[in-house]
Amino acid sequence: MNPVMKAAMKAGASMMVSLYKASGGRIGGTVKGLPIILLTVPGRRTGQPHTSAVSCFEHAGGYVVAGSAGGMPQEPQWFKNLRKTPAATVQLGRRQFRVGVRELLGTERDDVWRDVVVARAPFFADYSTKGNRTIPLALLTPLAEPSLGA
Repeated sequence: MNPVMKAAMKAGASMMVSLYKASGGRIGGTVKGLPIILLTVPGRRTGQPHTSAVSCFEHAGGYVVAGSAGGMPQEPQWFKNLRKTPAATVQLGRRQFRVGVRELLGTERDDVWRDVVVARAPFFADYSTKGNRTIPLALLTPLAEPSLGA
């Protein structure tokens, strides 16, 4: 990808995150009929938090996210960071909460890809073909908040 296009995409992603935060998800809360979350993950090299707007699928008491990058041949940076951390922060609408992170692998990944992701959003199958790669999936499971006084 050329540097100008990369800079434009980064600026657009940053604007989407800002609009989502400012509106509590009223702006940018869905794309192509899918709910959008703000996913904040520490950078795998710097440890600095990075926030990305990501589509998700409710599943198994949590949220499945797909590192599709819209069918780009490269895996998105946010998924590379997600793979390296046991926990992240999610904003869904105005609610913020911590989640445990688990990458889905093997037959579990394949089953969730087919039965959850592609079944609910068939256009994701095109992303895999277009990018010529297996789209990675992760399950984000809300973590119990510690009780006050504990």
